[in-house]
Amino acid sequence: MSIPLDLARTLAAVVDEGTLDAAARRLRITPSAVSQRLRALEDQLGRVVLVRSKPVRATAAGDAVVRLARQLALLEHDALTAIGADGGAVASLPLAVNADSLATWFLPPLQRVAERHAVVFDLHRDDQDFTAGLLESGTVMAAVTSRAAPVAGCRVRRLGVLRYEAVAAASFSARWFPRGADVGALADAPVVDFDRRDDLQTQWLASRGASVAEPPRHRVPASQDFATAVRLGLGWGLLPGFQSADGLADGSLVRLGGDPVDVPLFWQQWNLTSPLLDEVADEVVAEGRRVLAVDGLSRR
Repeated sequence: MSIPLDLARTLAAVVDEGTLDAAARRLRITPSAVSQRLRALEDQLGRVVLVRSKPVRATAAGDAVVRLARQLALLEHDALTAIGADGGAVASLPLAVNADSLATWFLPPLQRVAERHAVVFDLHRDDQDFTAGLLESGTVMAAVTSRAAPVAGCRVRRLGVLRYEAVAAASFSARWFPRGADVGALADAPVVDFDRRDDLQTQWLASRGASVAEPPRHRVPASQDFATAVRLGLGWGLLPGFQSADGLADGSLVRLGGDPVDVPLFWQQWNLTSPLLDEVADEVVAEGRRVLAVDGLSRR
């Protein structure tokens, strides 16, 4: 049994675009032709590869085919580049990254690669505890993740530690913590969470012996907006040094005490030989190791 490349690429396009109609526009064929290719792929494999929901999603078998399509497209681009026959083709690399890395240190290394190569990046933002799942599904080729154990078919390199400290606006602290951030005050003071999966503030509260259920919680699901909400005094929250340094220096932010929360970060990428993907990895890893904390000591 073999998997025809055109059928695999069609499935990947449908998954990327979310609908058959959008994939048809991208592939410059009719929606009927897209549907026929998907049926042909499923007939050949004897398995369903796509759930026709809105948006569509790949099945487990479909994930494997999408992963193959992305790997072949990358290897084809590398081969054409090596022989000088790429014809100006632009490679597309889907990557996954957590919000705070994306907002602070992750983009400069990508910019350096883009200066040297015809490449665009399709970035998928998710919590660092969940980005590895995007590797497993074949949605992305590489990811910044908190997972140290390699995803099947991937290799891992350590980046460093993203260190968070509990901080609040000086005016907020004066109102809610006049005698310090003790257990009683923490039960009443509003907290800023990123989203319902963000447990950093909960971890810090638990480490202080404070209630994790009582404090009222704002949810601000964007890294820069989260930091702005804390600076404006909407609530207290944990910020990485990248986002709190200026406010701590000018006195507009104050530390609430307690131990910092360290989140180890790793770079995982597909285990295939690709000069382009390896170059992206080298730049990202070098940047991470330059700016992130290491062994519990801040580099900043």
